[in-house]
Amino acid sequence: MGDWLQRQLARRPWWMNALLIFCVYMAFFYVPWDLFLKPVSRDAEVFLGYAFHGWAAKLTNPLHWFIYGAGTYGFWRMRPWMHPWAALYASQVALSLCIWSVRTSPGLRGWAFGLTLLLLVGALAVALWRSRPLFQREPGALSQRYPGWAVVTGASAGIGAEFARQLARAGFSCVLTARRQDRLKALALELEKEYGVATRVVAVDLATLQGPEELAAALADLEVGVLVNNAGFGLSGRFDKQEAARLAEMVTLNCSTPVVVTRLLLPRMLERGRGAILITGSVAGRQPLPLHAVYAATKAFDLLFGEALWSELRGRGIDVLVVEPGSTESEFHELAGELPHAAEPAANVVATALAALGQQPSVISGWFNWLRAHLGQRLMPHSLIALAAHRVTENYTPPEMR
Repeated sequence: MGDWLQRQLARRPWWMNALLIFCVYMAFFYVPWDLFLKPVSRDAEVFLGYAFHGWAAKLTNPLHWFIYGAGTYGFWRMRPWMHPWAALYASQVALSLCIWSVRTSPGLRGWAFGLTLLLLVGALAVALWRSRPLFQREPGALSQRYPGWAVVTGASAGIGAEFARQLARAGFSCVLTARRQDRLKALALELEKEYGVATRVVAVDLATLQGPEELAAALADLEVGVLVNNAGFGLSGRFDKQEAARLAEMVTLNCSTPVVVTRLLLPRMLERGRGAILITGSVAGRQPLPLHAVYAATKAFDLLFGEALWSELRGRGIDVLVVEPGSTESEFHELAGELPHAAEPAANVVATALAALGQQPSVISGWFNWLRAHLGQRLMPHSLIALAAHRVTENYTPPEMR
């Protein structure tokens, strides 16, 4: 635990770690005390140098909590959106402190103190402004961190195809595997022409018992740097209306396949001491999901498997990440038998995953998906979550399958 914390703190300079600790204190200790325990008559807050008192001050506390909560998350995860917002907020604080000092202490003393605060906090704002490279990793760095080929299962469409494109853009030669060879060949030509990387097409059905072994045999002469376990599908509709054989196939592809493929390819990664394993999960795995009951259960399996593997392999050079998208633009909806509905671009999901790789065990793509997953789990019993989710899934399930 101590080594892990030390590595996490080493990701940012000491002064930024101090800011992180300050945000943690404000978000989890001071602001909750200020909001719930501090008497209204004593409450006072300052914005842009102007003081608010009583209920006017109390009503600003949720905004303060949001700011410092976002700061805690942003500094800990080193999120790209922290630039320029952290620098702009620090600039506002610097200006506010200067104005407040001049207004409350007229004369030379007020100006001297205000300008001193402006310079000190302003220097912090400048340092944050200049720290953009710390918050944004160059895509090309991935191929240096995980040298070798990238293997993408389920690469014929959707998230899998987008993983292949973004990994090729980052400099990886790609192994593309799925059942539809024609689509894989078309994607391989696109990657070779667009990014100048080598490709290999392995047409195999990973839902069969021999599929993972066939894939591993086709990769025997390659050094694999990145494995993307993306192959999978869902089925929309009431459990008793689904075919038993199709449900069994889904459990095999969504659960057994990533376990077996990872087990077959991991030993050589461990020998080299470097590599990355990504698993495409889903926010569906964070809750019971009526009309997608088995699919949600398989994605819960993927999440727990991936996060446990992240801990097992931590410190051995292998990074593991489970990416959890919500509804995504792909063939998933059509193949699952869903009605059309709004979805996030697959490019956003993949970009989120590659940015989080090596920093955390799992990541949810999209802020609304993150809120839905975490707030429901923490504030509601599973019975209410299941009933609420049922009302939502009914909207995109055909009437004859409800």
